[in-house]
This record gives sequence, structure tokens and C-alpha cells, in this order.
Amino acid sequence: MQQQILAAYDKEGIFVYQAFKPSIADEAVLKGTFGKGFNLERMTWIKPSFGWMLYRSGYASKHRQERILKIKLSHEGFQTILAQGIPTTCERNIFASEQEWRRALDNSEVRYQWDPDRNLSLHRLERRALQIGIRGGMVQQYVNTWILSIEDVTQLAHDIKVAVETKQEQMPEVPQERVYEVNSEIQKILGISALSR
Repeated sequence: MQQQILAAYDKEGIFVYQAFKPSIADEAVLKGTFGKGFNLERMTWIKPSFGWMLYRSGYASKHRQERILKIKLSHEGFQTILAQGIPTTCERNIFASEQEWRRALDNSEVRYQWDPDRNLSLHRLERRALQIGIRGGMVQQYVNTWILSIEDVTQLAHDIKVAVETKQEQMPEVPQERVYEVNSEIQKILGISALSR
């Protein structure tokens, strides 16, 4: 199964997605970053795959996930996060022992996992989507330094749900996701092999 980062991005940054309850989303859109209601002390998960975000939130319908935000994150910030990633499960090609992995996970502010990606109809794809959890100082930098803009894409999620349920031939237009290139060090950290590119 393919394991590489697929995302929408431009020269300035990469787009990731998060889902929140309405009050947090309203404040974030107003401020252009997270503010009132967003807990800086908790781990927060970012997702480059829009399909996976739709799946995880049930098209922005699940409790406390009623709003989906499209967040533009600087390339520097995103790559700084990735460079400190530790997998959520012990990968023997990265760690010599479970104890070594557990120690690294406990001490890291970044963890990641690869999950089966989803298309707009929420069907499972033969490739994996990256999810990244950040905490501590990483969350502080994410909110205060690296976020370039925030857009509410909840209506788009709802429109896609309607299109899927009514079997429309034409789906709403979504951001095009393509391979996001990272250096060899980050490839190794994330378990991205040359064969899967």
C-alpha cells in the first residue's frame, strides 16, 4: 500500500485539515489562527488528506467535529514538525526495541500514524494518509508562528455528502492533492520508501 504524503500546497505553504466544534472554528476564522476555546495544553491532530478528514468527521457531522477548517501551514513549520515525528506504533525498521520506541514517543512533541486513505465517497483507497499529532511547544509554534491562514470548508463537506448520497455525476471541486516532497531524512523518519513514491 502506497505510503507517501499527498496534500494540496503552493509556494507559501501546505494545507492541512482539522475539525472542531463551532465556537472554536468561529474564533479561528476570525483571528486567522486559533484562540478562545482551543486548548494549547492538549495534543492536536492535523491531516493533509481532505478525504480522510471527511471520513473522520462524518462530513462534518460528528459531535465536536461539526466544522472543518482548512489551515495553511508554512512549509518550514510543517517540515519542522515532520522532522521530530515518532510513529504511534513501534516500527522495527526505525527502532531497535519497543523500549527505545516508547522512550522516544514519551519524549517527543510529535507523533504520526498512517491510516488507509479515503476518497470523497469515504471508500478506502489503496494508499495511506498521514495523521500528525502535536503537543507542547510544537502546538505553541503551530498557533503563534506557522499558521498562515484559516478557511472554513464545512459547506464544501456538506455539499460533497449531498453529491455522494444523490449519486451526482459532477462532484464539487476540491483542492488537488499531489505528492509532497520531503528530504531523505524525513522520508526515513516517516517510513516513506523510494518504492512507494
